[in-house]
Amino acid sequence: MRDTFVNDIEGHLLLAATRQEGRTAAERFTAPLHWLTVTQRAELERRFEAEYLALARTSWHHTAVRAGSLRDEYEARYRTLRRRLLAGLLLACAAAVGALALCLA
Repeated sequence: MRDTFVNDIEGHLLLAATRQEGRTAAERFTAPLHWLTVTQRAELERRFEAEYLALARTSWHHTAVRAGSLRDEYEARYRTLRRRLLAGLLLACAAAVGALALCLA
């Protein structure tokens, strides 16, 4: 539950920071456009910010999907290596027991 709460807070902070970045980028974009009226400038900045946020969300989604697939790949690789290690350990134990049996016979 605590992790969910922390993740929610991080998500809200990330979203707020991205919105601010979008606003700042929109203001930089419209700054040289002196012929715009105040209303036009505000509308263009609003649309720019919305597009910026949409692109960020798409990027975050792609990153999350890729992270999930990488996690699945690494977990599969880890399971394979763990099985190989266990098989090698069992083989070494069997060889040790066989060698001990030969020494005692």
